[in-house]
Amino acid sequence: MKGDLKLAVAGGGALLLAGCVPQVATTPGPGGAVTPARPTYSMAGLEAVMGRNAAALTRQFGDPDLDVREGNARKLQFGSAVCVLDAYLYPPAGGGEAIVTYVDARLPDGRDVDRASCVAALGRR
Repeated sequence: MKGDLKLAVAGGGALLLAGCVPQVATTPGPGGAVTPARPTYSMAGLEAVMGRNAAALTRQFGDPDLDVREGNARKLQFGSAVCVLDAYLYPPAGGGEAIVTYVDARLPDGRDVDRASCVAALGRR
């Protein structure tokens, strides 16, 4: 009985971790060779930041700890003792104000952390 419980707990943990691993797509390259494409990530839990402009992020998380501009691109960084969130903003294809198109998250020591969990934690700071 104890062995079955341990197996069930270990299996459940593996399933949870599997959801945190980015899925890597492949695309055919020259001569039919397959080359890795940019990893795809789940957007679940990121609805509060994706597509938002800098003013909306500032209202949600407070003043950014870092604001870097390069050409028409912008990176806003928000941090706490829990995690650090980098939000990358680019203008839409048709022009207009830059919006978040990608986010990255990590623990303060640099290790990766779930992006949606970081967004939720920063929203409570």
